Amino acid sequence: METIAAIATPHAAGGISVIRISGDQAFAVADRIFHSDFGKIPSKMAGYTCAYGTLANLDDGILTAFRAPHSYTGEDVVELSCHGGIYLTQQILDAVLHAGAVPAQPGEFTKRAFCNGKLSLTQAEAVMDVIAASGSRELQFANAMREGAMVRRVHAVQEQLVTVLSGLAAWADYPEEDLPEVAPEALQTSLQQIQQDLKQLLQTRDYGRILKSGVLTVIAGKPNVGKSTLFNLLSGCERSIVTEIAGTTRDVVEECVRLGEVTLRLSDTAGLRETEDRIEQIGVRIAKEKLEQADLILAVFDSRQPLTEEDWALLEQVKSRPVIVILNKSDAGTAQITPEQLPDFPYCITMSAKAGSGLSELEAAVKGLFDRGDVTPELGILANARQTACAETALQMVTDALQALQGGELLDAVTVLLDEAAQALMTLTGERVTEAVVEEVFRHFCVGK
Repeated sequence: METIAAIATPHAAGGISVIRISGDQAFAVADRIFHSDFGKIPSKMAGYTCAYGTLANLDDGILTAFRAPHSYTGEDVVELSCHGGIYLTQQILDAVLHAGAVPAQPGEFTKRAFCNGKLSLTQAEAVMDVIAASGSRELQFANAMREGAMVRRVHAVQEQLVTVLSGLAAWADYPEEDLPEVAPEALQTSLQQIQQDLKQLLQTRDYGRILKSGVLTVIAGKPNVGKSTLFNLLSGCERSIVTEIAGTTRDVVEECVRLGEVTLRLSDTAGLRETEDRIEQIGVRIAKEKLEQADLILAVFDSRQPLTEEDWALLEQVKSRPVIVILNKSDAGTAQITPEQLPDFPYCITMSAKAGSGLSELEAAVKGLFDRGDVTPELGILANARQTACAETALQMVTDALQALQGGELLDAVTVLLDEAAQALMTLTGERVTEAVVEEVFRHFCVGK
């Protein structure tokens, strides 16, 4: 396998840059471009040691040695730390490549770590989640995944499946041993437990998606209730046009914002009303479509105006959804609507988007809806669509096996379905996965990781 190299730090000027080299010839390559006045030769260095010297006669820096298999990739690894100039770093990398290394592909270092058994596939995927984390909650979950939380959870289900499959195989393959016949009742109980565990795992998929991508949030309400003002307040800048003219917002304006520990993928939509304006009609239609897709609805009302039939219709439409009712414009007149009038909505707050008051109450409401205490990092969550698809396949196979058992099918049919479930879980962790799947996973990584 070729020895690879890449810049492992961001492609930007900074105090320091790191060039990573991995492969059988990593130390031979380093010998050709590193020179130490203290007699340090990279190929003679022990693992986990450093040396100061000249890098390709371009800069002074530090060489750090890692010996296989005790390295990130499981191979011999050398890391060169130099001053963080963009041009300088590229020149040193060019010297490394000229000395015998080849450019690393996106994610190739982590891919080699996976192929060499240093990481499971879910742990490898978590590496990018650690890098992309934008808050402490995301980082906690990503680190837990990188440390094997999902692998442990899936292996617990796999062990149950293996126990069941072993009993079925022993009874079918060794009839002369006079083994006890598999009891349908006991088998059904075991499969129901596996089914329940998989369902609980799949219940984490939405939380995992929201944790990584943010809460798809739609601001909804009639024209002129302050939706765009609220959007601008949360965005920290004037992204939506704000006027007294009803129907100003006709398209969907989107922004990704941070509220406390939760990321909101915020959409300011057209005011919901009947209109003869064809362009506004399109905006209203899009607003209704966004409303159906939303993870969170911020239903905004003008607190100075009594609730109308249209307002009650919106409240009825969203009351079974994750919704925060916002009684806006609290600074502009006597309130005609109060939270006490809306007992069906536990998250109902009074605020003034124009004055900037009520943000702490909104943050607390969002946290109450999406900071699930029952989902903890150490339990592991489904972090992406690939993992979810594997878990769904496993659940479907176990459900089909239960139905086959209850329908009086031969145990051979049950065994085939359970084996498919076990295969799906092994694909999830990467224990049995095609090269195409591996390539797709690491294609999304950055070069140098």
